[in-house]
Amino acid sequence: MSQLSDLKVDIAIAGGGPVGSALALALAPQGYTVTLLNPPAPGAPDLRPLALSYGSRLILERLGVWSHLAPDVTAIQTIHVSQRGGFGRVNMRAAEIGVPELGYVVPYQTLLSAITLTLADNNANILAAQMTHWKAGEVAQVEYSFADQAQSLSARMLVLADGGSNESEGHVKTFKYQQVAITARVVSRYPHQARAFERFTVDGPLALLPFGTGWALVWTTSEGRAAELSAVSDAEFLASLHIEFGSRVGEFTAVSDRAAYPLRRREFDSAPTPVLRIGNAAQTLHPVAGQGFNLGLRDAWFLAQHGATSTLRLGSSAWIQAYLEQRQADRRASLDMTHSLVQWFGIDQFAVRQARGLGLQILGMLPPLKRHWMRKLSFGQR
Repeated sequence: MSQLSDLKVDIAIAGGGPVGSALALALAPQGYTVTLLNPPAPGAPDLRPLALSYGSRLILERLGVWSHLAPDVTAIQTIHVSQRGGFGRVNMRAAEIGVPELGYVVPYQTLLSAITLTLADNNANILAAQMTHWKAGEVAQVEYSFADQAQSLSARMLVLADGGSNESEGHVKTFKYQQVAITARVVSRYPHQARAFERFTVDGPLALLPFGTGWALVWTTSEGRAAELSAVSDAEFLASLHIEFGSRVGEFTAVSDRAAYPLRRREFDSAPTPVLRIGNAAQTLHPVAGQGFNLGLRDAWFLAQHGATSTLRLGSSAWIQAYLEQRQADRRASLDMTHSLVQWFGIDQFAVRQARGLGLQILGMLPPLKRHWMRKLSFGQR
């Protein structure tokens, strides 16, 4: 093997999270030389819950990951949507669109470990290295730190899948929601029965997702309220959650793994050829409806499919533009849908509450419309 400083590859992927790793795995059978720059994970494992759509399960099955993951996921068969302080609700059931489950909940670290294990089975070229700088030209020049030494490589195409950590390398449009997502594991008196809940409040949506024998909580609220909830005792937190959510699953009896994440929407400009952004390095969504990771996984999957079928030169402006045009509708629909939901349900006016309730009732009463909405949540804009 050549010296690291002289390494030349077809595709370099910066970022060894689930999206970047899935891309490396999807590219493995295509004959490209691929190097994944996967910086060592700092600190404790990431325990955040991830919501996987049924469409994401199909991708993970094709990648050979699902068999490693299946024992650790919790299925979602029904999603109950409602608004606090207003009428209107809708139930979405997997059978309505002919799938066994609407989605799944899995810890972030469990998903990443399953993909990493599958990568090892495919003898992927992974460097425990942090990219420090990149420069676009005829090829992409990548500088990185490996074993505390500065190294470099050149790639016909560089894919940024690092969650936007290199946002200084280009223009980014940011919208701050002035909201914080509090995540936690909670236990309730009644079992989840494979049900998930999305309850919209004026301060933000509250999602309760089946997770093992309990629930994964994603509670979006105002910055001030989030600070209060992060500081109170477990008993006070559970009492506040009961007031906000209601009694549908009985009293909440335990909470663990509380964490808080400020929320913002980001859209990155396209990088100069031959550099391409995917996942959170291309766009960051509000967590409502659990679309962020699923969109990023579709970015990776369709990028690999484009690499397998395109007759254009890898990394060329035309090659990249063709991929971006293919992904534009799905990306735009996901960004606009999540943003619109947060804005629309955040208006605290009687007339608007009534209109929202009527909209939920109509959605529940019109099966074709509901099935259309459910398929978009499961498979994206196709």
